[in-house]
Amino acid sequence: MRARSRYVAAALVAALMTMSAAACGGREETHEDGFTVGLLLPGRVLPRWEQFDKPLIEKRLKELCPRCRTAYANADNDPARQRQQMTSMITKGVRVLILDAADPKVLRSSIEEAHQAGVPVVAYDRLAEGPISGFVSFDGAQVGRLQAEYLLRAMGDRAHGGNVVMMNGDPTDRNAAWFKKGALSVLTGKVKIDRSYDTQGWSTENAHANMSAALAAQNPERIDGVLAVNDAVAAGVISAFKGAHVRTLPPVTGQDADLDAVRRIVKGEQYMTVYKPFRAEADAAAAMAVTLGRGGDPRKLATTVIDSPTTKHIPSVLLTPRAVTAGTIEQTLVKDGVYTLDRICTRQLQGLPPCPGSRAPVGSQARDRPASRNGGDVRSAPRP
Repeated sequence: MRARSRYVAAALVAALMTMSAAACGGREETHEDGFTVGLLLPGRVLPRWEQFDKPLIEKRLKELCPRCRTAYANADNDPARQRQQMTSMITKGVRVLILDAADPKVLRSSIEEAHQAGVPVVAYDRLAEGPISGFVSFDGAQVGRLQAEYLLRAMGDRAHGGNVVMMNGDPTDRNAAWFKKGALSVLTGKVKIDRSYDTQGWSTENAHANMSAALAAQNPERIDGVLAVNDAVAAGVISAFKGAHVRTLPPVTGQDADLDAVRRIVKGEQYMTVYKPFRAEADAAAAMAVTLGRGGDPRKLATTVIDSPTTKHIPSVLLTPRAVTAGTIEQTLVKDGVYTLDRICTRQLQGLPPCPGSRAPVGSQARDRPASRNGGDVRSAPRP
């Protein structure tokens, strides 16, 4: 399987390099090369969209097609608004669209409209319904598996027979089901899923309300771990535990490597997050969009095919996510230039690994050990 992954990664890198070479050399560009790419992102609840995805996609589009322009719109988590934005872009003559659908079902008619207008659509980060021309994301099943595997590691001897609460994503988003399926493939048969909640809108507030309900229905001391689908949900989970005056937090997972989540990991309130290297995703989406805008075949860039409820064999690029704990922040997020230690390490975090002043040696197992907010280890020992 690892050999297969290396082959797929090598093939993707080679395809992207070929795409870059075609943009910068070969035939001389004409005015026909200068077209507009529409970029539609779903909201601002997750910081990544505005902080990482947007600028990275725009930068790579300009590198691959210097004469190309980008039209950008953010739906602010309103599918109706995104439909209007998409219609406006089609009317104004964009040649190709990169779309992260706020609601894949609602946006289906807009994608059909784009198809009828001859505007190909690249689904970005989450699979959309309708006649899309390509899909770029991370392997959602692997995201869920990573969260579950690391949660079991953090639970210690409670990883067999312990109680887990699952805080899933928005049920309207196919990614939420993808993540959940991957997590359950690891957790089933090992732990008891005490409760499972869907989080409307992926919002911190709804996650807080759901976790508060779980704490009201169950003795908090009997909750051995929480599989939180992303960092926004994890924030709501942790605030609910604090609001219930729980002194020792169980391990909590996350996803997206939000800066606040990374700080929670350093502090010991959140055990891990799943980092999805944004640059690789942005590069693949930009390459596919430029290929389609020039009338090329996206299958030349694809590493696999995916079926949606409406479309079969969609040319797709599925990238590999990475787990991040306190012990691997430097080797992942800092090394990739996502954050610097200066930005991560607030004054309150000084002395906690990996922040300057830490007494723990770099790479020590102690830095991967989950900790409660009061400085002790996360509950993992047998209970009386």
